[in-house]
Amino acid sequence: MAQNKNPGNFANDREKAREAGHTGGTHQGAGNNPGNFANDREKAREAGHTGGTHQGAENNPGNFAKYVRRRYGADRTVDLSDAAPAFVLSTEGLFCGEDGTVHRLPGPGRNAGRRIIERLELDDIEGLIRDASKFLSRQVLEHGRFVYGLHPCFNREIPAYNALRHASTTYSMIEAWEVTNDGDLKNSIDRALAYLRGTLIRPARLPDGTDAAFVVEANGEIKLGANAVAILALAKHATLTGSTADYDLMRQLALGIRHMQNQEDGSFVHVLSYPDLRVKDPFRVIYYEGEAAFGLMRLYSLTQDPRWIETVEKAFGHFIRSEHWRHNDHWLSYCVNELTRFRPEERYFRFGIQNVAGHLDFVLERITTFPTLLELMMAAREMLERIRTMPEMQHLLEEIDLDKFYRALEFRAHYLLNGHFWPELAMYFAHPDSIVGSFFIRHHAFRVRIDDVEHYLSGYVAYRKYRVAKQQEESRN
Repeated sequence: MAQNKNPGNFANDREKAREAGHTGGTHQGAGNNPGNFANDREKAREAGHTGGTHQGAENNPGNFAKYVRRRYGADRTVDLSDAAPAFVLSTEGLFCGEDGTVHRLPGPGRNAGRRIIERLELDDIEGLIRDASKFLSRQVLEHGRFVYGLHPCFNREIPAYNALRHASTTYSMIEAWEVTNDGDLKNSIDRALAYLRGTLIRPARLPDGTDAAFVVEANGEIKLGANAVAILALAKHATLTGSTADYDLMRQLALGIRHMQNQEDGSFVHVLSYPDLRVKDPFRVIYYEGEAAFGLMRLYSLTQDPRWIETVEKAFGHFIRSEHWRHNDHWLSYCVNELTRFRPEERYFRFGIQNVAGHLDFVLERITTFPTLLELMMAAREMLERIRTMPEMQHLLEEIDLDKFYRALEFRAHYLLNGHFWPELAMYFAHPDSIVGSFFIRHHAFRVRIDDVEHYLSGYVAYRKYRVAKQQEESRN
C-alpha cells in the first residue's frame, strides 16, 4: 500500500510519528528515477533522521544521497524538494532463515518487519538469552575491555567508555552464563572481570584509615552505582563458581559505598573525585541509590556480614521517608525483593508494592521497548509470590491489581521482541554480522550499546526463571 505525499508533508507526518518509531518506507520521485526505500533499508542508512538535537524525524538529504549512490550508482540522485512526489509504503513479506524456516513479516504496526511470535516458549526465551549473550561475548576484547557500542546504520563504534556499565554488563553476562553454560561466554566473562579488578577498581584510604576500593571512571569520577554493580558481578561470579578469591575486594567496595552514606539519615552522596574522595556531585542519577542497596544485599546474602544489611536498612528508612517508590526504580525492585528475604517486614513489602502498583498502565502502554520495565516486573513478581505464602501479609495484595500486573508482565516480555536484531532486520544494516542477535534502542537511531543489551538480557533471564517455575508447577498439578 502507498500514500502519495510530498516530502514536506511527509516530514510533518514523521515529526508526529517519531516517538512511535516510524515503520513505513518511502518511494521518492517518479518514473524511472530509482527511489524505493523499504522501511528497514531506509532506517539502515538513517535516511529518515536528521540527527543532532532535532527532535523530529525527516528526510536526511546527505544520508539519502549516500545510500542512493551506493545502491544505484554514483550518477543517480533523488529529488527531495517539497514539490516532488513521495509515497509512504506499507509492506509485508516472508523471511527464510539459515535453518530453512520461513517467517511471515507483518505489515504496518509496532511489530513491522520482524517475525511473529504469538507466545514466547522456553526455546524462544533461551534463544534470545543465548544470542544476546553471544553478542556481548564478542564485544569483549583480548585485554577485557568492551567495544562500548555501535551505531549500526553506518557500523560506527561509539567512541566512549563507562566503567559502571562495564561492570553491570559483565553481571548480566554472568546471569546468562548460568543459563547457557557456554564456554566462550565464560572466557569473555573472565577477561571482563580481570579488567574490572585490575584496571577499573582502585584502592583508597578512607579518612578513618580504613582501606577501601572504588570503581573509577577515566575522568576520575567515583560513582556510587559503579561500586554497587561491581559487587553484583563479583558476587554472582562467586556464587556460581564457589570461589572466595574476591571476598576481600567486595568488602572493600562495600566499605566504599558505606563511606558515601550519610550515617544520620541513610541518604547517599552520588559522585566523588579520585583520589582525594571529595564530593563532586551530591546527586546525579536516582538509580545509583537502588543499585547501592541491591549490591550490598547480594553481598550480605553471600557473606552474612551484618554491616551490609544494616546499611541497607538505614538506606530504606531514607527511601521510605522520601517516597522513592514514586520513581518506579527497577534497582529498588531488585533490592526490596532481596531485603524481604531476610527482613520480611510489612513496611518493606508495602514499599515494593508501591514501587510498581501505580506503574502498570505505563508498562502496558509505553511505546518504546523500555527494557528495564521487564526487570522491574520480574523482581516485583518474586516478592509478590512470597507474599502469597505469608498469611499475615495477605492484606497487602489488596493494594495491587494482580490480574493487571501479570497481563502487563507478559505484554512487556513480548513487546521487547521489537528491540531484538532479528536476522530479517539486521540484514538491512551496514554490517549485519556485527549486530545480529543483539538488542537496540529504536528511537536512538537503532543504537546498540552494551548496557542496552544488558537490560534486555537480565529481563529475559528473570523471565525464563519465572516461566520454568510456572511450567514445573503446572506439571505437578
